[in-house]
Amino acid sequence: MSSTVHQPRWIRRLWRNWRERHRQPVNFLLHLIGIPMTVAALPCLVLAWWTAWALWLALALFLGGYILQFLGHAIEGNDPGEVILIKRWLGLPYTAIAPAQRSGSASAQQ
Repeated sequence: MSSTVHQPRWIRRLWRNWRERHRQPVNFLLHLIGIPMTVAALPCLVLAWWTAWALWLALALFLGGYILQFLGHAIEGNDPGEVILIKRWLGLPYTAIAPAQRSGSASAQQ
């Protein structure tokens, strides 16, 4: 019996794209810290229903996590996914993958 797990093609493509945009070790580390911070904000937001301090904690975790991720993308030299989405909607140029990090087959709009 094989121990490999079948992943849908869209998940493999999403993961490959994510790895392509997070090659710089500092960016990866900042995301490793920032993503759990933003996710941890959700339970704190639920607790905010009963305690006021949890609302401030949720806000600090969410903003702090996002700031770390945006800082990581600034170090990497590419735009965060949310910024790319907004720039696409507005028809503005964006950097999907930093030129210094781009592999031969990756495509990025500049």
